[in-house]
Parts: sequence; C-alpha cells; structure tokens
Amino acid sequence: MKLKHIALINSGYPFRGKISEVVGSDLVAVQMKDVSLTEGILWSECVETELTGKREPDYLAVGDILVASRGSHNYAVQVDQKLAITGKYAVSSPHFFVIRLTNKDILPEFMVWFLNQEPTQRYFEQNAEGSVTKSIRRSVVEDVFVVAPPIAKQKAIIAMANILREEQSLIQKLVNNGERMMNAIARELFENKEVR
Repeated sequence: MKLKHIALINSGYPFRGKISEVVGSDLVAVQMKDVSLTEGILWSECVETELTGKREPDYLAVGDILVASRGSHNYAVQVDQKLAITGKYAVSSPHFFVIRLTNKDILPEFMVWFLNQEPTQRYFEQNAEGSVTKSIRRSVVEDVFVVAPPIAKQKAIIAMANILREEQSLIQKLVNNGERMMNAIARELFENKEVR
C-alpha cells in the first residue's frame, strides 16, 4: 500500500522569509537545525515565534512524523511526548513534510524506522530533484510503498532499533573518551618538551 492511503501528508507551515524569534510566545517552530536523526526533535533548540503566513496552522501532535524535504538525507523523526512538556504549540518549517497516520494498525515509531531504512532512502534519492540542493516532492512521499507487519512484529522491530541506537550512542561515547585521552597525552608530551 502507498503511504498516501494510510496517512495525511502536508507541507510544514509556509513562513514568509526568516523565522523570527518572539521570546515568550506560546508557539515554537521546528526547523532542520532542531532535528537529529539519533535524538529526534531537540525541543529546547526550537525558536519561539509567531505565525506570519495567512494559512491556518496545523499544529503538530504527538505521533506526527516529520520528513525532511531537502538535503542529501530525507530522514524522518517523530513528534514525541516531549512536546507536551514544553507546554507550547508547535509547527514545522516548510522544509518538512508532516505525516499523520490514519491507520491505527501502523505505529508511528515503526513508520519512522521504515522511512529511515535504506530501501526508502534510496527511493527518495532516486526521485530527488535539483543539482545543488536536492529536494523531494510531496507526491514522492505520498507514493512510498509501505509494508507493515502485525503490531507485535512492529513492536519487536522498534525494540531492536532502540537497542541498536543505544549501542551506537555508547560506542560514540567510548570513541569520544578515547580521543580525549589521546589529546590529553599529546598535550602532556608537548608541555613536557623533554625528549628522553
């Protein structure tokens, strides 16, 4: 089945020009810089702002999925429970597609995993347009072919993906610690310029 048969897919909010900061606003805008493939949406980085366009906003909701429409990697991230903690409304910038699943037999976490996998990413890459900055059209996202196993298997896949993400994070921390140790040794050698 195609993604357009199981989800509503819209572009992010059409801000006019730069998204201006309005401190104290009850609205935040999610931009490309606020999103990490490993950490999801970094809510504390999102700018407080006001809507400048004429379009009625479609505020983000927990479970929505953002897909980057521009760049060399069209990654997907989920709007998680941390949105509620912010106590603010949120919209995405126009550089994202907002996917809201309508089929309750597909978990948002599974769909994020599915969209980030190599076959889907290759499909996005093959259908991207532009020579300098690549972008994908909404129709490309709508036509993603989705294969969804039963909920129990989706949950198992999500659990495995979460374990892998934790392992990758731990490995990166070990690498960072090793690099700090090597830099400390090098600094000590340069400070003790004695050659023995």
